[in-house]
Order: sequence, then structure tokens, then C-alpha cells
Amino acid sequence: MKAPSDTTLVITPEHHETALSWLSVLHDQPTVAEQTRFSRWLQADPAHAEAYAQAQVMWEMTEEPAAKLAGEDAVALAALLKEMDAPRTAVRRHTLMRWSLGLAMAACLVLMIGVGLGFQPQRWIDDLGADYVAAPGQVRSVMLADGSQVTLDADSAIAVHFIQGERHVELRRGGAFFQVTHTGEPFVVEGGKGETRVLGTQFEVRLQPNGAQVTVVSGRVGVKADVGEPQQILTAGQRVSYDLTHTSDPSIVDSEKQLAWRQGWLNYYRTPLAQVIDDLSRYYPGRIVVLNDRLAAKTVSGSFPSKDPLAVLAALKSVVGFEQYEALGRVIVIR
Repeated sequence: MKAPSDTTLVITPEHHETALSWLSVLHDQPTVAEQTRFSRWLQADPAHAEAYAQAQVMWEMTEEPAAKLAGEDAVALAALLKEMDAPRTAVRRHTLMRWSLGLAMAACLVLMIGVGLGFQPQRWIDDLGADYVAAPGQVRSVMLADGSQVTLDADSAIAVHFIQGERHVELRRGGAFFQVTHTGEPFVVEGGKGETRVLGTQFEVRLQPNGAQVTVVSGRVGVKADVGEPQQILTAGQRVSYDLTHTSDPSIVDSEKQLAWRQGWLNYYRTPLAQVIDDLSRYYPGRIVVLNDRLAAKTVSGSFPSKDPLAVLAALKSVVGFEQYEALGRVIVIR
């Protein structure tokens, strides 16, 4: 009697990418010829059928968040073209519309394009006008012309403008820690439509969805949401957040512990899982998506090494409890 053969299937990234491409085609009124080619591809290798089955599961799981990402990417792409001052010919407008519609319809393909092929126009916009950029997973320190030092958190970008007796730094993405050299000239960090103004101090500015958060380690800074808004004065160990119209009252924090990302640690105390995942995403080369709102709201406490986001996810999974799926080696879905 013949011994059974090894039936283990090897699913490669190319199999996943092709399966996702076929999903996009089949969800968009395929022609008879396309259906025939798909059938031949599916039957050509058992690994093709398995990859397609996995892609269908991922498609169904990520449809809602991917559609959201698609909309964000389409808006960002339009802004990128505007910032580059590119002429809007009929061809360009058609291309933009095709991207927008295609991304919105092909949920998993959105994620594949967004992380597998580098299609993240908002990051392109940030980097286009930046002088210094830290890539995902990279913490980078730079010395400015005045001797001030800036430490960029992972996936962050700044633009520097030293003009007319003032030193201006624009935080375009992420977060940055500043050690400002006293020169007698004002030092201003702009981010989230507000500003932080200092003469000599150590502090962090971190962008948030509608503004920014400022944490002071030493010295004094003045923070305000926008021009014309009242200024809040912060000293060592204090933090404020601001949005487009309002600056919060200062709160007391352990600034060194809160800014331990400079030493490779992420510290949390009763922090929503969604925020923890957002932080981890800066250290992961792709995207991490949380599907369950109730899960995202669960709080987490602990200290985690930022250099190994996958190990942190494994630790969170054992404590919080969630299902985790990966696609293309660049997308992690949590539910």
C-alpha cells in the first residue's frame, strides 16, 4: 500500500497578492474571459485555492476599516497632487477617481496597496515638506543649526525654519522630543494648528487626531491651541493637550516614564488598547487594524519593548484576549 504523501501547502506572499487581486476583479462585474482565467488559476494549484479562501476571510473581516482607510488615502492623494502643484488633466482626474472607487470597493486590496506596495499618500505629503524623517520602527536624533537636539519617535517627521530672529519647527507627523539650546531667540514648535513656545527647556510634542499633546521634562513652555487663544504655561512634570479651539488645564505626569520611548520602552497605565495599538503601529512596517470597538476600549497597563511589536501583541493577546490574523506579512487584523 502506498504511503500517503505530504499534503502541506506552502502559501507564498505572491499567492496572497494574486488572490486579493482576483477578489478585486470578481467584485467588480468580471467578464466571461476573466471568470475563465480565474477558474484556470484556481485549479492550477491547491495552494491557489487555499490562498483564495484565506483572502475571502480577510476581505470579510477588513471591509469596514479598509473602506475607511481607502477614503483617507483618496483624500490624502488629492492633497498630495495639490501640494505638488500637479496639473489636473482629465487623465489625472480619471486616475484619482479610479483609485478612490477601486480602494473603496476592494477592502483587502486597499490594505495590500496601502502597506504592501507603499501606497500611503498622507505619509508622502508629510515627508515631501520635511527636513528630517524617522521611518517606522526607527527612533532618530538630529542636531539643528542652533545646537538644539531633536529626537524623533518612530514614523515621525519635522520641517525646520530658522528665519527673522525666530526658530520654528513644524511637527508634520508623529512625536518629537526637544532639547532646546538657549540663544535668546524664541523657539516655536508648531503642530496640530497650535504652537509651543520656549527659550530653553526639554519637552515633547506629539500629534493627536485633532491637535497635539505637550509634555515638559524641564524648564517652562507656553502652549496655545491657535492664534488668539489664551496661553497655558507648563513647567517640569506637566502635560496639556489642545485641539483646534481649546487647551486643557495642565496635569501632573511622570514625564520621564511617559517619554521612555527614547530608551525603547512604551509605558501605559489604564490606557485604551486602541491607543496602545496606535503606538505599536509606529514600530511595525505595515498596518495594525482593530475591528472590535469594545475591545479597543479595554484598558491596558504595563511596560513593553517598542523594538518588538509582535512580541508586545502576543503579550497583549494573552492578557486582553483577542483573535489576530496576518496578511502579506504587513497587515495585522485584531478582533
